[in-house]
Parts: sequence; structure tokens; C-alpha cells
Amino acid sequence: MRPLLFALLLAAGCVRAQEHYPSKPIQVLLPLQAASASDIAVRIVTERMAELLGQGVVVENVSGVGGLIGTNRVAAARADGYTLAALNNSILTILPHMQKGQTKFDSFADFVPLRGIANIPTYLGVPKDSPFQTVQDVINHARAKPGDLNYSTGGPGSPQHLATEMFQHMTGVKLTHVPYKGATAAAADLAAGRVQVMFISHSLALPYLPPSERVRLIAFAGAERSKAYPSLVTVSESGVPGYDYSSWIALFAVKGTAPEVVSKLRNAAAQAMATPGLPERLAKSGLEIWDQPPERLTAVMREDWARWDKVVRAAKLATE
Repeated sequence: MRPLLFALLLAAGCVRAQEHYPSKPIQVLLPLQAASASDIAVRIVTERMAELLGQGVVVENVSGVGGLIGTNRVAAARADGYTLAALNNSILTILPHMQKGQTKFDSFADFVPLRGIANIPTYLGVPKDSPFQTVQDVINHARAKPGDLNYSTGGPGSPQHLATEMFQHMTGVKLTHVPYKGATAAAADLAAGRVQVMFISHSLALPYLPPSERVRLIAFAGAERSKAYPSLVTVSESGVPGYDYSSWIALFAVKGTAPEVVSKLRNAAAQAMATPGLPERLAKSGLEIWDQPPERLTAVMREDWARWDKVVRAAKLATE
């Protein structure tokens, strides 16, 4: 067969494949633990996307090194639209500054934004019997006794770790890091009183909030007050001006995915996010809807990238 004819037939086959996309189940690789806040959000949204696309959408959890193992893997996947990525801001805009030697992907070049889907509200929590009632109580104790207070996290580079590192950097205090193999175990030990403080997501805190009342929330980590607890002050309002830790999760395709396929995926994601009752369903799991189109998602990534580059440099968190 002549080369030109073969090329034309191959191109025609690719077009037909794209026209019939998807013709088999789609895998969404999530580099974080099952049952995490991100996992819950991704499963809720992709369940609806599967209905719209007429194919199964299977979420696979590949955790490790704060999400780098799974992200490195998905960045090298075939760009055929059958492997997508669910990535949070820690993985895309923070860890590349911290773990340069282990990061094998380019956050902006290797992934095609599809849609922002959820915010993961984060709070500063303490055990129910803690003497700390305010952020200033924590700061005052930490200044008087550097390193005396322990804080739990899901491990180095986890959202809880990063939120606390920024807190220490902005307040000048020193806390002792107690890393766990996952945020669920870290939250359980906060509730048990084995650690004194934790920056904890709403979804992780839910089992320990009233009626069980094993964890108290003393401040919200975001720039504006929480929708769930509007009377609760922010960390910024509590003597740490400018503090703003927010965590989001979004869907991405692999670099090189055909424009027609990207368009179908973006349309499905947009329709899924517009599903009646979705905000309420996310809220029941301690999440907030974050319906961001691709262009806005990219802008937020660049804003977060620049902000965390400064924090990592100033706090000397980078490792080779």
C-alpha cells in the first residue's frame, strides 16, 4: 500500500474513532486515597458524566508521595481520552516546588484542563477538650513553647502539611509534625487527643463534629468565611492577615488528546456540574461546588503556582 494512501486511511480511522468516542469505559486516575475528600467529589461528578457519555467512568486511586506517583503515571498515559486525571492544587501547584527531583510532569504542559469540580473546605481543628479556643491561643502557646504542640497530617506534602507550613511561616511559630500514612488516620488521632492541632478538611472532620463532638473547629482556613459555618472566624481574621489555604480538585485530560475528544469531555463535565441537586450532594459530604471552566481553572493554577513558589522558597521546604 502506498504511504500516502495508508496515511489517509489511518487518519480516516482516527476520525471515525473520535466520532464514536467513547466506545469503552474511561479511567480516571486519582493520585489520592480512596474515601478522601477529593475521592468523594470525583466519584459524585464522574458518576453523572458516565450517564451523559454512555460509558462507564472508573476511578482508580494511586496514592503515594503526596500524589506524585499517580500523577507521574498519568502524565505518561496514552492521549486517547480513555485515561483522565483528577488532580488537586497541592499536586499541581505546590509539590513541584517542593519535590523537584521526583516530579516528572509539567503541570501546565502535560495536562489539558476539563473542569474544576469542588472546593475542599479546610479548618483549624482541636480535640474537644483542648484548652485552645482561638487561633491566638495556639499562636501564644507555640511562641512560649516552640515545638511543644504536635500537628497531624496525611504525610509530607499533604494538604494538611502544606496548610500548617504556611501557618508556621506566616506566624513565626514552630509546631512538631506528626505524619501519618493518610489523612483519615491523622484525623482519628486528633479526635482521640493524641495530637493537639490539625488543619482538617470538612469531610474528614464530619464524623467527629456534633453530635459526636470529638473535634472543635476554631477557624476557617480560606480567605472568606465558610458557607457551612458563616459565624466561624477565618485564620486571617484571627491575627494572621492574608492567610488563605484553599484546596480544590479538578479533572484533566492528557496532553495530546484530540480536540474533538476534549470537547466531548468538557461538555460532559459542564453538564454534570449543572446537575440539579449537585451542590447539596457535595455539601452533605463536606464539600463545596467549584464549577470552573477550563480557562478559569488555568488562571487559578497560575495564581496558586506563583503564591506557593514564594511560600516554599521562604519556608525552605524544597527537597531535591
